[in-house]
Amino acid sequence: MVSLATITLPLTDPILQFLLILVIILAAPLLLNRLRVPPLLGLIIAGAIIGPHGLNLILRDSSIILSGTAGMLYIMFLAGLEMDMNDFKKNRLKSLVFGLYTFLIPMALGTAAGLWVLDFSLLTSVLLASMFASHTLIAYPIISKMGVARDKSVVITVGGTVITDTLALLVLTVIVGMVGGRVDEVFWYRLGFSVLAFGLFVMLVFPLIGRRFFKRCDDNVSQYIFVLVMLFFGSYLAQLAGLEAIIGAFLTGMALNRLIPKTSPLMNRVEFVGNAIFIPFFLLGVGMLIDYRSFFDGWETIKVGAVMIVVATLAKFLAAWFTQKTFRLSKDQRRIIFGLSNAQAAATLAAVMVGYGTVIGHTPDGEPIRLLNESVLNGTILMILVTCTMASFSAQRGAHDLAVKDLSERPAGGEGEKERDKELDRVLIPIRHGEMVTELVCLSTAAKSLRRKTQLYALNVVDNRKNDEQQLKHAQRVLDLAARTAAATDDYMHELLRYDHDIVNAIVSVIREQRISDLVLGLHKETGISDTFLGRITEGVLTQSPDVTTLVYKPVQPLSTVKRHVVVIPAQAERETGFPLWIEKVWNVAHHTSSKVVFYGSAATLDVLKRIARKRPIEADFREFADWNDFLILFRELQRDDALWVVLSRREKLSYQVGMSRIPYYLNTYAQDRSFILVYPMQVGEPQARYLV
Repeated sequence: MVSLATITLPLTDPILQFLLILVIILAAPLLLNRLRVPPLLGLIIAGAIIGPHGLNLILRDSSIILSGTAGMLYIMFLAGLEMDMNDFKKNRLKSLVFGLYTFLIPMALGTAAGLWVLDFSLLTSVLLASMFASHTLIAYPIISKMGVARDKSVVITVGGTVITDTLALLVLTVIVGMVGGRVDEVFWYRLGFSVLAFGLFVMLVFPLIGRRFFKRCDDNVSQYIFVLVMLFFGSYLAQLAGLEAIIGAFLTGMALNRLIPKTSPLMNRVEFVGNAIFIPFFLLGVGMLIDYRSFFDGWETIKVGAVMIVVATLAKFLAAWFTQKTFRLSKDQRRIIFGLSNAQAAATLAAVMVGYGTVIGHTPDGEPIRLLNESVLNGTILMILVTCTMASFSAQRGAHDLAVKDLSERPAGGEGEKERDKELDRVLIPIRHGEMVTELVCLSTAAKSLRRKTQLYALNVVDNRKNDEQQLKHAQRVLDLAARTAAATDDYMHELLRYDHDIVNAIVSVIREQRISDLVLGLHKETGISDTFLGRITEGVLTQSPDVTTLVYKPVQPLSTVKRHVVVIPAQAERETGFPLWIEKVWNVAHHTSSKVVFYGSAATLDVLKRIARKRPIEADFREFADWNDFLILFRELQRDDALWVVLSRREKLSYQVGMSRIPYYLNTYAQDRSFILVYPMQVGEPQARYLV
């Protein structure tokens, strides 16, 4: 029996400890939002207040350290996972330049300050400078919530973080090795080989393991646990290679990037658990390190802390400023770069704890002489608090202004486009079998517009001629599954149950009643296309609904495991009404899944696609193909883990090809083990003059 009289400080009851932490995680953002203080800063301050150096409510014990370590790795993992790989490849040289700026400038200023201002030794000064060079993407959750995580400045900074943190932690490894007398020729060979082997193993082997696992396992819990296993496995491998775990976490995120689409339920779970539990624990743990009393024990700690804050902030600002001028970025983008790179936390803590624990001698009284003394340790905690505060405000302001500017400068286009932007995209998914639901919803969410809101509708048709209770229950279960799958991606699914003896009539009626703009039909992976092409239901829907963009999807493997999307387009397709609408969906799928697209089409069509790609880059190849009588040769180009898109046309329309009649035979014969999507563009109204992507 627990009573109030038995409660002592610090709290030892795990229930009370966890309750207090959850209340803080809940209350801190709500209270500080009114003061315009970033929530992550509030959690650091809260950690200082409840920690052993504050009110002593909770000790920074092994449970806090364990959860905090997971949160630290989670931040780096999410940064790698959410990175747009196409943008990263495009900006990799810029990331390299920024990484060198943000490493060399702090190293130079930090070493000079250590030698001539703080009177440290050369080794101590270099180690101190490496702490300034590293940084933690502690403000990344702010950037992500503002919706600008794919801005060029963010991509450059995240890529540069890997470079500067890796170099800074290598400096730490070398300095500690020199103090221990272990730096020789063998040391350099061993370090270089282990780092190279680690990087290649994570970036090449992890995607193979992940793709194989996701193909064979569709259990939501198992998929999330697998992601955690890979995260900590990659982090541990980094430690074995002589690097810090945060480097392994980031590279693991990059390795799994293409396997976890941005709009997938798995991505939603990864972000939710991290932002709700792991990352707040890390921020609270950082706050618990702050000891206010050390700042009143003497001027040495204040002096060291002040020098560290000034040098670290100045160095990171100069790196951001040079990057802005080098690549002609805006002031808001510079604020984002500075905000992301100024926060000192994970790598800095790792360096100072290693330096503080490294003894280089003893005083005449037998006291240990440490590579980094207590003044540097306490000054580091002060630097973490101040730099995280500045970084949070800078990142929040830059991201807010950039998001507002992006909305205000978005081109309006023609009148028809304005009207369409005001509308919702309404996607209808007729479903009959539960095993098809997940992939149909995943395709619909991956293809949804980035500019317009999308509403999802799931339809199940019950034969009204049969009073079958089991049929009704099965239909409701399938609809519930569709709703849960959509909810896992933060999308709401409208459940529609219709009674009708004619399925075609039911689907067409819903299309008209709900003003459906897009239709996603599923073909079971165990069945092929009928001799009457797509069968009575699909043919009937296509005939009676020419004003709807229709996708007929046969999922053989999960969408997230597809490496390439091979899109075959008939000549003159770009001149038809629905071209901008279906091409936007292809672009969105490529964007959300970070997969490659290979376009086959006529020279005129490919020219249009290349112009679109220059405005909105994706990883794409363009190959000329015009003779649909030779369609069979395309199957020779298909590789393992490819998905085939075939853009078709209704008869007597501009892009119709006689060879389209043989597509069912080809798909049934040569594409049984591959996913394919048949695209029927909307083909009513006037041709579009503007290509929307």
